[in-house]
Amino acid sequence: MNTHEIFDRFWIPYSTQNPSAMHIYELFTGLGEKVVHDHIALRTFNDPRINMDVIARVFTDNGYEQKGNYEFKAKKVFGRHYEHKTDTEAPKVFISELLLEQCSDFVQKTIRERLDAIDQAVYNDPMLVYQGSIWGKIPFETYDALRQESEYAAWTMVYGFRANHFAIKVNALKKFSTLQEVNQFIKDNGYLMNVVGGSEIYGVPQELLEQSSTKAEIIPFEFVDGVFEVPCCFYEFTLRYPDENGKLYSGFIAANADKIFESTNYYKK
Repeated sequence: MNTHEIFDRFWIPYSTQNPSAMHIYELFTGLGEKVVHDHIALRTFNDPRINMDVIARVFTDNGYEQKGNYEFKAKKVFGRHYEHKTDTEAPKVFISELLLEQCSDFVQKTIRERLDAIDQAVYNDPMLVYQGSIWGKIPFETYDALRQESEYAAWTMVYGFRANHFAIKVNALKKFSTLQEVNQFIKDNGYLMNVVGGSEIYGVPQELLEQSSTKAEIIPFEFVDGVFEVPCCFYEFTLRYPDENGKLYSGFIAANADKIFESTNYYKK
């Protein structure tokens, strides 16, 4: 499977379920820009049946290798990023997992009961990473209780395996040179930016990476006990700077990513 096929299979459900993502994409292409994606992000749990190593296989079997490791202690999350060995233009991949053993008994029990109810054949499917919520619908009450402890757990239990976000590579845009310009363009078109600690840009040029993101789109979602509006996915914007050798920084910064995670926090429209 080539990289275009891999990412198209993530892009189609991501942009279909999140009309804002496709609209933002079209806002840029409508200006004559060619949208290049810097990376995508996926979420999972550290259960050995679906942990990062399992989720990463579709990438590592197709030319990707593991690079940086990242800890998010407050969120009880661990992450890694992957880069293609030979294709420097291929999007990077950021995969993270919730560390279940650090969570409350309620969170552990809720997630493990769902995982234990699934036939092993589902876990053996090499296309598992595209299957969305393999454990099916959950009650809204369960989602709401999960998010009181972990927004990450709640989101992942609702949506399962899918692109949590795509990130536009600002370096590849012709009409925008700063994140401030990109953010203003997005806001001028009616979208909310993710703001944490009073800032909507995370990172500084000295760290070689700046990032911003929209707030996740609120969509009606069918739970066991009815349809409720919850955050789905978001779009990120990434600006990378060259290091002392003139090469664009290719990694991630945990402090930035920690704030980007909050793009999917629950909120009412």
